[in-house]
Amino acid sequence: MSHVRSLPRRTDSPASAGIAVSAAMHSGVLTCSRNASLADVAELMANHRVHCVVVTDDDEDANLWGVVSDLDLVAASSVRDLDEQTAGATAVTAALTIAPGETVQRAAQLMTEHATTHLVVVDHARRPIGVISTLDVATALGRPVSSPSTRGR
Repeated sequence: MSHVRSLPRRTDSPASAGIAVSAAMHSGVLTCSRNASLADVAELMANHRVHCVVVTDDDEDANLWGVVSDLDLVAASSVRDLDEQTAGATAVTAALTIAPGETVQRAAQLMTEHATTHLVVVDHARRPIGVISTLDVATALGRPVSSPSTRGR
């Protein structure tokens, strides 16, 4: 028999509306080209212990193409060998992006609207500078927002 324990309701966090994406994201981005095999993408994820890799165009500018997540790899492996599949074919939807100055609440809205688990954080020139995941958002939402009376304690 499992037991469910109710947690007390949080009263110290106004939905973390003011937390910037830059405070919750993981800086730096692992990328691969559209032609990279999913086996190579899986190795990259495993070696760096991340849940997604940003896929870029094969040109010099390395424009954003999409994202391959660990769930995408699992689904692809159920169809055929990962060596026979490319990142570009798997990342069929465009990468969803967000600016570092946007709020965690906005990131949550985008993730919900587009049923995705990762957003690519881009600078003013639309270059990828980081990734924010659903876990990053959940972590930020779970942190109490400090008030002037509790800072520094």
